[in-house]
Amino acid sequence: MQVRPFPYEIGGARADLGTVVDIDSWARQARVPDRRKPGEHLAGDTITRMLGVESKAWDPDRFADLETVAGVARGALADARLDPADVTGVVLVTCTPYEVMLDQDAFALLRVLGIPDHVPPVQLGAGCAGLARAAAVVAATGTERALVVAYNVTSRISTGPDGALLPHYADINTVHPYGKNLWASPALFSDGAAALVLRRDEESEGLVLYSRDSQSFGTEPGLADPLIHFPGGGSRHPAGSPGSCELSGYGMNSPEIRRYYSRGMTLNHEALEEARPGYLKEVTRLYTHQASPLLVDAFREEMGVSAEQAPAHVRTIGNTAAVSTIALLHADLAAETIVPQEEVCFSVVGSGPERGALIVPVS
Repeated sequence: MQVRPFPYEIGGARADLGTVVDIDSWARQARVPDRRKPGEHLAGDTITRMLGVESKAWDPDRFADLETVAGVARGALADARLDPADVTGVVLVTCTPYEVMLDQDAFALLRVLGIPDHVPPVQLGAGCAGLARAAAVVAATGTERALVVAYNVTSRISTGPDGALLPHYADINTVHPYGKNLWASPALFSDGAAALVLRRDEESEGLVLYSRDSQSFGTEPGLADPLIHFPGGGSRHPAGSPGSCELSGYGMNSPEIRRYYSRGMTLNHEALEEARPGYLKEVTRLYTHQASPLLVDAFREEMGVSAEQAPAHVRTIGNTAAVSTIALLHADLAAETIVPQEEVCFSVVGSGPERGALIVPVS
């Protein structure tokens, strides 16, 4: 796995997580069937005991369209003192697009923001490790001023107008390979949008690494399982065909997710440590992907980093996929706990599978 120079700095960052609701309120609306007690539903404390999440960022009305996403993009550009005409590259990261064909989310967002027509949109159908892939794409293109926009809107694809889980998430789904516990995805994942401006800076000593782990996974054979399974809706199981609705849901291969997170985050660390020995003592913050409270806590303990250096918010807002680490950075910037030219590190793993990390200064 190659660690490459990343001659960029962060010029601006914004995040919008919408309304945070406690897990009891969410459970009353979602109405997750209690399989052990037919006719009853899981209470919030039961969901917390199973998943560790105590509250969630959940706002289907606020994220009803791209306007909230455009708002964080405008904010990041304003922080970086850039106009839309100054942007030379845009990378959009989402696993819950508003429209699934022809990258229409990216085209619509660039149109709303007023990004010049000669700037080609790059839309990544990526999950939790989307920021690492976006950074690798930015580095590969060498663009001067990149806008990275991420959003995850689980509420819009898993619940109906009354807030209850859609049937294929709530019922025992015998068609989806992970249909038995499909409800756990909307219970764990949350809503949010975030944006990051990356400006090319030849004096930056930043680093970036990215791996799909399909040829090899450290010293192990490569992986083929995508970790998160959403097989419906495409040409393989087109909309309207038998079973396509049941297959159009996010199912988690939990054992493989746990294994990949633990090993993948360790491999990220080892690669950065080899490229820059002692990097954890040099970076002000380590932003790790917020997969689940258990996994985040275990990794921090393994690395011996404090909660102050590696902040977490998965217990209070849930897993917001690619949004999560940018939102942690935005919170630190809002609190003024990071000063100009300090370096931060992002380390993420996710479905695909894919993983990566970057060290980058904040201007």
